[in-house]
Amino acid sequence: MSDELLRPGNLVLYKQQPARISGIQSKKISIQGQNGQQYSVRTKDVMLLHPGPIDSLNALADCSGDIESAWELLAGEKTTLEELADLIYNAYTPATAWATWELVHDGLLFSGTPEEISVHEEEAVEQIRTTRAHKAAEAEAWSAFLSRAAQNQYAPEDERYLYDVVALAQEQKEQSRVLRSLGRTETPENAHAFLLQLGYWSEFNNPYPDRFDVVTETSDLALPDLPEEERRDLTHLAAYAIDDAGNQDPDDAVSWDNGRLWVHIADVAALVAPDSPADLEARSRGTNLYLPEQTVPMLPPKSVHLLGLGLHEVSPALSFGIDTNEDAEILNVEIVPSWVRVTRLSYDEVERQIQNPEFEPLYELARRFEEYRLANGAVVINLPEVKVRVSRDDRGSGNVEVLSLPSLRSRDLVREAMLMTGAAVASYAQAHNIPIPYSTQPPPDEEHDYNTSDPYSLSAMFALRKSMRPSSQRSSPEPHSGLGMEHYVQATSPLRRYLDLVVHQQVRSHLRGEEPLSEKALLERVGAANAVIGGIRRSERLSIRHWVLVYLMQNPTWQGEGIIVEQRGARSTVLIPELALETSLFGLQDRGLDSVLQIELQSVDLPALEARFRIEK
Repeated sequence: MSDELLRPGNLVLYKQQPARISGIQSKKISIQGQNGQQYSVRTKDVMLLHPGPIDSLNALADCSGDIESAWELLAGEKTTLEELADLIYNAYTPATAWATWELVHDGLLFSGTPEEISVHEEEAVEQIRTTRAHKAAEAEAWSAFLSRAAQNQYAPEDERYLYDVVALAQEQKEQSRVLRSLGRTETPENAHAFLLQLGYWSEFNNPYPDRFDVVTETSDLALPDLPEEERRDLTHLAAYAIDDAGNQDPDDAVSWDNGRLWVHIADVAALVAPDSPADLEARSRGTNLYLPEQTVPMLPPKSVHLLGLGLHEVSPALSFGIDTNEDAEILNVEIVPSWVRVTRLSYDEVERQIQNPEFEPLYELARRFEEYRLANGAVVINLPEVKVRVSRDDRGSGNVEVLSLPSLRSRDLVREAMLMTGAAVASYAQAHNIPIPYSTQPPPDEEHDYNTSDPYSLSAMFALRKSMRPSSQRSSPEPHSGLGMEHYVQATSPLRRYLDLVVHQQVRSHLRGEEPLSEKALLERVGAANAVIGGIRRSERLSIRHWVLVYLMQNPTWQGEGIIVEQRGARSTVLIPELALETSLFGLQDRGLDSVLQIELQSVDLPALEARFRIEK
């Protein structure tokens, strides 16, 4: 705006409010607002509405005019503030100029600047009215929702507003308009707590898979049929797939053949070739997702139907024949595609038959191999373990069970057979220059503090676990100190773990006389799998804790034993064996490590993943 047009006494617009110019300086002008306050502003900060003179803004009284007729007469045309004011109010004064500008600023019938005002056509006016009515209704609905939400209530029509709270609870968003409007801190834990208080979520909503962007849908990729190829007939051997009762994806079995251990593994690489669609899908998932409420496989369900051991009378397998000496050291390894006849048994069933002829030599070899590993520095950590089961009904609720996992010789048998297979495959790969992802682990941190005379106590096991360093995959063999093995590779669960499948693909390429993947391609697969496995494992760990706390919510009078496993000043870490749960209690300095406490549940804060206990009264 030219300074020449501005004079003392002009009516101007400043920040959408009327003002009167009271003085002109060299670079700025002085104006007086409706509250009488003086401002020094730039000329570009104001807009001339009327030349005046106007002595006081009190002169801007309400005006009476024929707005509707003026609009109908000029609809679709352009005009100026002066012309429009004269048409509506039959005069162009500071008061009518301001009244006209308010109509322009309202935007329903008119819009523009004082020099050029557009007069809206009827269709545009109706559209604006419809939009405003919708906004008014939306504002009313939003206000009603906030009123209900403040009282921890919601109506069905409120669900659309809760999406951003759910997204924050699942860490898909960082902010929530709802929580902000209610004066609540915008954190995933607060969002979770609000959804529970509102009744929109129940304790049966587990947010952790979504928080870690874990895939919870089953793959629907097609798989080819099993190819025709030569397989060794091992159906004359008694083969046993031993797992938890109710297991749905049996992928390993063991046989005893006159001194030779055979470990049969589901032959996944026969169906899933490197870089095939199923391989790429499995690589993106990394591993099966095991949640108490569901299992999400990394491979399409058809893979279990075709390859699961013992699901049909005869099963295809990749079989590992392992010969050992009296000290359970591996002497020879043979790997062959095979046909096997598998009987499925639970750990409990085998435990009852462990001394029978079909299992006694297998268990004896497992015992000797464990002794071999212990002599080689293997770390044994015996801490309570539980299995959490969740059953849900159609109403979104259900029941949670927490079952202790007892130490069984049958579990030892299977564990040692699988570890021996990992050592055997590592040895075979070294001998034949096959690139594979070796599992390695450095020795424990020697600075951990047992503070106990019993190295097998729970406090000692707890301290030892904290001292363990993470394992990793490498392209060259290095010791796995935790297992007490010079070289080791995970190779016994290709249905469940992607890198096990990669090992099988590499071994199968060698057996067919083909060139296996290069070390570079191998490490790319290791990196891709590890990029997602960390989130999956954290999701599983926090999900288990979530469901254990739900179990406690369903059993609010819970009482049981707690054992002090660590003390740091006034704070004691207490392990609850029955739940495999850690909690903190204070003021127990007079009690030593491994003291047994009788405790009872005090409260559960599910969003914070905390349960509070107290000494039983």
